[in-house]
Amino acid sequence: MTELRVILVEDSVLLREGLARLVVEAGHRCVAALGDASRLVQAASDQKAQLAILDVRLPPTFRDEGIKAALELRRQLPEVAVLVLSQYVETVYARELLADARGGVGYLLKDRVTSLDEFADAITRVAAGGTVLDPEVVRKLLAGSSDPLAGLTVREREVLALIAEGHSNFGIAEKLVIGTGAVEKHVTSLFAKLGLSEDAADHRRVLAVLAYLQR
Repeated sequence: MTELRVILVEDSVLLREGLARLVVEAGHRCVAALGDASRLVQAASDQKAQLAILDVRLPPTFRDEGIKAALELRRQLPEVAVLVLSQYVETVYARELLADARGGVGYLLKDRVTSLDEFADAITRVAAGGTVLDPEVVRKLLAGSSDPLAGLTVREREVLALIAEGHSNFGIAEKLVIGTGAVEKHVTSLFAKLGLSEDAADHRRVLAVLAYLQR
């Protein structure tokens, strides 16, 4: 596993230190830990960061400073991947972040960082250009878009949710305890029903699903 240069932005000192420790335990290097996002772009550039992990709600207003900083970082330094953490399911912010078609983005609930394995996996996947979504965020996104999914079977909905979480066909097969051939058939069927092409990388599949659900 290649060591990543990670920058953290979190106003809570205890959580910031905890995240830094998790980053190191996952085999990476925390090159900067900030209490607000005002210096994020400059710090990421100076430290040659490869991944930024930041909260949605940061000082001074604790509303959307984090997501604005993430979007500005992607605009100025598109090579830096972004993993956003939030205490709440905020689908508007999730969609705004995921509108970036280049991949290398993630949105997790803070509770997710209690599992080192899942947190480490999210870091690796996002840094590699993938898209990682918390399952609860996916459920909220799907729940608000019932009509487009009306023609899908229960199993196809399960497969779609796992696609939106960023899983490969092999990963979906493991999750649902079915063969990869069966997954491929479900994926082909559900994408056909949604009018989407199933011929792109994992993060492109996620973005296509989310784009459709926003219609």
